[in-house]
Amino acid sequence: MLLAGAGSVAALATGCGDDGQETAPEPETAPELGSPPPEPPASAPASPGQTLAKTSEIPVGGGTIFEEQKVVVTQPEAGQFKAFSAVCTHQACLVSRVADGTINCPCHASRFSITDGSVAGGPARRPLPEEEITVSGDVISLA
Repeated sequence: MLLAGAGSVAALATGCGDDGQETAPEPETAPELGSPPPEPPASAPASPGQTLAKTSEIPVGGGTIFEEQKVVVTQPEAGQFKAFSAVCTHQACLVSRVADGTINCPCHASRFSITDGSVAGGPARRPLPEEEITVSGDVISLA
């Protein structure tokens, strides 16, 4: 098995074509500090009118990230809903968590306010752009 792996590496290194064997994709790992950001996952573009959630699904003082639409919806105060891009303005990683009043990026620890998207901690220097949403009854949708 070791020899087969070495042969495949040699074939790839010399550009000698395909040996017909499939290889498993390499596992994804967390980015290291100072490394380029991973590409955000491919997703369908956010479409106007698309329902995101019920108002009861967005915690007061917190928020929910919608990875597919690349949007984060927050509820800074009861009944007040805000939406921002889920793409960090530092190096385009997707934010991964909303906690303690901030929207947090896993790549380089940038933090953004759930109230207005402003930078609460670097290295990001620009706020998260606002996204348009509508709240109709208990349904939150993209505007």
